[in-house]
Amino acid sequence: MRRIGQYIIFLGALFRNPESFRTYVRLVFDECVYIGWNSILLVTLTSIFIGAVMTLQTAYNIVSPFIPKSVIGLIVRETTISELAPTITAIVFAGKIGSSIAGNLGTMRITEQIDALEVMGINSVSYLVLPKIVASIITYPLLVILAAFLGIFGGYLAAEFTSVVSPADFVQGLKTMFDPYIIAFALIKSVVFAFAISSISAYMGFYTKGGALEVGQASTKAVTMSCIAILMCDFILAKLLLN
Repeated sequence: MRRIGQYIIFLGALFRNPESFRTYVRLVFDECVYIGWNSILLVTLTSIFIGAVMTLQTAYNIVSPFIPKSVIGLIVRETTISELAPTITAIVFAGKIGSSIAGNLGTMRITEQIDALEVMGINSVSYLVLPKIVASIITYPLLVILAAFLGIFGGYLAAEFTSVVSPADFVQGLKTMFDPYIIAFALIKSVVFAFAISSISAYMGFYTKGGALEVGQASTKAVTMSCIAILMCDFILAKLLLN
């Protein structure tokens, strides 16, 4: 409970004694480049292979001759957009960006850089953490859109280069019974996941105590707690938004 209370107070400090708007624009832009652009390659590779594997496994499990092959494309589309793209990408995002945020802030804490900012009268939480959270909320939904597209594309590549389903049947399944609400659902999840990952990781790094060993431990805890938060939020959002 002490940790939860400290985390809530930490979030409240984000908006206390803020810096100028121009300062935040520059910081957010820099964080967007670092968080978003540097994650594109990893998200691309992960999404393509997950989409391809999803196609192969779905085809393997459909054994009834009465089920049309086009169902494979439908299942890949629905699963990729609503679940795999936002959730699997979030776990990858937590491992790469979350650990980096915790490590950077932890290093600043043990080298007393954060203490120096506070001595100068700067709200270190707002100055260091708020741009990271805002940048994550901006860039992560874009990464999810990219992951959804590439996941479906990876499924199409699997259909093109294997015999599990023809590309025509796969595309027909993609166009069958499409509900645009799943896109909104995925984007809502992406915003929640981005906030959870960035804020939890920043919290773990910001309150690091000790030395280099504790910075590594803070990074590990940040990834672990972020993954737990992702799964909990995923369940809650599915319960609230899909009923």
